[in-house]
Amino acid sequence: MAETVPPSSSAPADVYIVYTEQPSDGADHESSHLRTLSSVVGSEEAAKESLIYVYKSAATGFSAKLTPEQVSQLEKQPGVLQVVVSKTVQLHPVGGGGA
Repeated sequence: MAETVPPSSSAPADVYIVYTEQPSDGADHESSHLRTLSSVVGSEEAAKESLIYVYKSAATGFSAKLTPEQVSQLEKQPGVLQVVVSKTVQLHPVGGGGA
């Protein structure tokens, strides 16, 4: 069993996207992701507060607010394939400014 990392007041929480395997126990995606997230944030209630979105169409996973320490622990969880920081990118400049 993985060690639970308590929330750290000194480490800021960022939004991460967590890619996972499909739930194999027949559980729905959200329940499965809450169990995984609970193991690193300390409780199911904390997991529900941290969880932002559940992905289940093009990819399986979720996004959540996590500290770097929690990310490190989450990466060790069974079924977790990859954890990446969520970034917003702009493909085209606002206002259509061209060359």
